Amino acid sequence: VTLHLNPISSVHIHQKPLVFLLSSPLPLVWKLKTERLAPGIRRVFFVSLGSVVQFEKGNFSLSAETEEKFFPEKNEHLLQWAQKEYGAVTSFTELKISRNIYIKVGE
Repeated sequence: VTLHLNPISSVHIHQKPLVFLLSSPLPLVWKLKTERLAPGIRRVFFVSLGSVVQFEKGNFSLSAETEEKFFPEKNEHLLQWAQKEYGAVTSFTELKISRNIYIKVGE
């Protein structure tokens, strides 16, 4: 699955830390495609057991962290877990089948 990350239109270059929980019932290869995300900013990708994140060439991967995590199976439990762990969830998306996911990041 390719994850496309771009800032919202009012933000020229996104310069804040990000945390993503990429949960899937089956192990996946998450391919990251990014535009206009500042290098050197901490970005964390938690993935389901057996999944991996592949980064594009460039310095994005130098400041990104990937960690396998056991996630709750049901989405409502995953959402509750994320809220407890991080205090807030700014976006939650559930997809049954997809090859491309487009996410706008920003304020």
